[in-house]
Amino acid sequence: MIIGHIGVRKGSKGVPGKNFRPLCGRPLIDWSLDQLLDHPGLDTVIVSTDSEEILAHAVARGCLDIGLRPAHLATDTAGKWGVWQHALQSAEALAGKAEAFLDLDATSPLRDPEDITNALALFAKERPDMVMSCCEARKNPYFNLVEPDATGALHVSKPLPGGVVARQQAPVVYEHAASTYVVAPDYLRKARSLYEGRVIPYLMDPERCVDIDSEFDFRLVEFLMSEKLKGRNHV
Repeated sequence: MIIGHIGVRKGSKGVPGKNFRPLCGRPLIDWSLDQLLDHPGLDTVIVSTDSEEILAHAVARGCLDIGLRPAHLATDTAGKWGVWQHALQSAEALAGKAEAFLDLDATSPLRDPEDITNALALFAKERPDMVMSCCEARKNPYFNLVEPDATGALHVSKPLPGGVVARQQAPVVYEHAASTYVVAPDYLRKARSLYEGRVIPYLMDPERCVDIDSEFDFRLVEFLMSEKLKGRNHV
């Protein structure tokens, strides 16, 4: 069994109520929820939330009702890992043992359905502890990311012998894109954080990895989504 999961809180300091806020005329969560409910490779879909409204909405759309998440997993400081562990345990108690746990971040709705298919295929082929969505970093700590020393003078964050004078010479660096994850359930049960095991990248184009963390991000994603919808309508 493959479990599809979305974790959303009702609160957000950067964009209040963002997970249920309309984007292009629909609640933000629905753009990712549609992809899970429509995907033929998933057996069960769940939403972990502290919002009764969002939970009722998800269950009405066909998600398994796992109840509300505990209060300690609904704070600003609660990490993904604990939320995932609780969601997995709750889902397996109702639906049986999972073979894979797929998480979509509702605040990154620009992924394509093929990203889910490809991430699951990569997981099945490589059998890592986790597949994590990434994109090539726009800035590189070996070349054009800098940090101040004790005097305030700037230095390259990760200097190499001889230095790096062109971006193409720098080692490849990826951005962790909060979009799509596939996790081995045994790893999720036992580990305490994301990077304890073998975590491999699923590479996505940067324009599909924009994450909503501010009002500017919300406007940007809404614009990009509207352009994406126009492209679909013209096909």
